[in-house]
Amino acid sequence: MNSAYHRQVAFPSGLGNSTSRQLRSMSPMLVIPVGSTEQHGPHLPLDTDTRIATAVAHAVAARLDGPADLHALVAPAIGYGASGEHEGFPGTVSIGTAALRLLLVEYGRSAASWASRLVFVNGHGGNVEALAAAAALLRYEDRDVGWVPCSVADADAHAGHTETSVLLHISPEDVWVDELSAGSTAPLTELLPLMRSGGVVAVSELGVLGDPTTATAAEGERIFAEMVDGCAGRVRRWQPDRNGMLR
Repeated sequence: MNSAYHRQVAFPSGLGNSTSRQLRSMSPMLVIPVGSTEQHGPHLPLDTDTRIATAVAHAVAARLDGPADLHALVAPAIGYGASGEHEGFPGTVSIGTAALRLLLVEYGRSAASWASRLVFVNGHGGNVEALAAAAALLRYEDRDVGWVPCSVADADAHAGHTETSVLLHISPEDVWVDELSAGSTAPLTELLPLMRSGGVVAVSELGVLGDPTTATAAEGERIFAEMVDGCAGRVRRWQPDRNGMLR
């Protein structure tokens, strides 16, 4: 037996910088951020959804990782999602719902061979269909899988007050504050018919659905805390619905 491989080592907090030896005696809960690479107006980076999901995942894992909980290990983010509605803007890379669903299913089947529980932390609304289908199948296969949305009450739709505030809190150096400009502020229900046929570009030349000019770092701190509280509570209760979304 290789004693160097089997000796006790400190518990890691992230999958990417762990070693196989560190994980050998563990059966952790794996927390997987799921985001996107898509336009977020002229002022936010393309990986905004991935940044938010990753930050929430780390905060949730830190809160849950204790004697009463499974050891929580945060995986490197899945940074591409179903973002077809944003393909009218350069920089967007969408893999679509079918490919994302397959990726999540195969990811879950593999990771569940050594992790006791998987929770996907979703930062992009366009990923929901794939997440629900993948989680439902994985749970049918007797894998302990769930997912949570990084959602808050009264959020605007895209690259507006909500997301800009959160980025001013977690990544202020990457917000182009001189480019802040209001986009379409009409209710999403009014915009959906045009968006279904022409994407976001059909309703907003800027790619913004909301008003980022009202965003502040203080508001971002509040919104981010609400996201973390909501996700941590769902994970701790662990009450998945038929599609694996934790309630």
